[in-house]
Amino acid sequence: MIDAGTAVWITLALMFLLLAIRVPIGFALGITGALGIIMVKSPTVAVSVMVNETFQNAYSFTLTIIPMFMLVGLFAVRARIAEYALEIAAFFTRKLPGGLGVAAVIAAAGFSAVSGSSIAKVATMSKLAVPEMRRHGYPAGLATGMIAVAGTVGVLIPPGTFIIIYSVITNTSVAPMLVAGLIPVAISFLGYIVYIMTLGARRIGVEKLKNPEDLAFMAQLESIQADVRAKALKDGNTRRTDTGTLTTSIGLSAKTRTWRNLPWNGLVYVIVIAAVIIGGIFSGLFTPTESAAFGAIAAIVILFIERRKLGVKGLALQVRDSLLDTAATTSMVFFIIFGSVVFSKFFVHAGVTEGIKVAVTSWGLEPHILMAFLLICLIPLGMFLEEMSLLLLSVPIIHPIAMGLATDFFPNAPTTVGAELLTSIWIGILIIKLMEIGMVMPPVGINSFVAAGVARVRSGTVFLGIMPFIVVDIIVLVILYLWPDLSLWLPSFVSEAVHTAMYGGTPAP
Repeated sequence: MIDAGTAVWITLALMFLLLAIRVPIGFALGITGALGIIMVKSPTVAVSVMVNETFQNAYSFTLTIIPMFMLVGLFAVRARIAEYALEIAAFFTRKLPGGLGVAAVIAAAGFSAVSGSSIAKVATMSKLAVPEMRRHGYPAGLATGMIAVAGTVGVLIPPGTFIIIYSVITNTSVAPMLVAGLIPVAISFLGYIVYIMTLGARRIGVEKLKNPEDLAFMAQLESIQADVRAKALKDGNTRRTDTGTLTTSIGLSAKTRTWRNLPWNGLVYVIVIAAVIIGGIFSGLFTPTESAAFGAIAAIVILFIERRKLGVKGLALQVRDSLLDTAATTSMVFFIIFGSVVFSKFFVHAGVTEGIKVAVTSWGLEPHILMAFLLICLIPLGMFLEEMSLLLLSVPIIHPIAMGLATDFFPNAPTTVGAELLTSIWIGILIIKLMEIGMVMPPVGINSFVAAGVARVRSGTVFLGIMPFIVVDIIVLVILYLWPDLSLWLPSFVSEAVHTAMYGGTPAP
């Protein structure tokens, strides 16, 4: 056997090497974790972990929630729910400073409530809203930056895949975790809207555009619109074109648009799906897994209603594509979870988690300062690690330390278990919120690259555009850290254990 410290460094180096050569993260974690266990224990222990631990996780009924929520999002995309939400929001915000940008953020929030993929949200909203915003004088950086950041906030809105994965690997109840992110999301979106309407609005206007990229777009606008119109007519698409511009299809700025002829069915669709998923969890009528399944049923019914003109064959193709995409994404997520389980077990066998816990607690820092330091370390790590990698590498280290300090964070919780539950939910929301920042930060912010690719702008433009929104996110993080009840209040309504830990059995406020 090899010394545990040496094994850890060899394993980490190998893992980063595999990630650098683009080996899928699930395989990279599984391979390096297994090799690490072999080095510190034996091949027998490694095989036992790879077989028994992965089987136990695969057999978990909780994981059924992932493909169900994936289906909800994919059916919603094909039912054009985001398109309708954007048009309604744009109508009611048209007279506000930066109204179109506010509409895009509001539509992203609505679409987040029915879609489980952050990348899908960013791609869809970039396709729909960015060309129209640029036509109205929004700098490319501002337009793409707000979409990239607003899309990431959806990871905290049910159905949030990262929340589910965090719950699984930390054995935290899924239901309170799913609703814990709703208030943090609301605060984040409020911060974005305030920025857009104040400082951001000062940069909006065709006469204010100075960047060569923006000037080139405006110079080519007439040609772009002609090409879009021709392609729309050729394809028989009168609402949304393949390039995503809304100028000739939806017409967000059309003077003839009134509240009477808005696509109110889109708002109804969002309310129905949100009521089934979130309302089912809050009411206790459904478990989180059951709410995901009923949400998928509601979404497919909406798809059939909205796209009924496609005929039986066309609808069958829509459902088939959704199922295939769900199977592919679910397989990827499951492999990542299995790999993370093996890698986490290596950390346990090598004594990494316990060693770090002993080391950081020996610093003698006040618990809140110590936890703030550990969380802040995720920001630079998120600049170089893909968000799933960051989650799976950070949680096995930070979560056990947080559990050891739970009674310091929540001294009034009636039992140790209650303090640990509150701490797990609170820290989970903070970690996932930090992951959002990593999803847009250079150099590997995937959502920024998606927004740049779909909107056809330079990635550097997007990275510059997100910086003011990152400042907003950091302010929100500080607020959530200083006032944990903002993340814990809603979970108290869906979990008796959380309610008891917070209020000691008294009626919820």
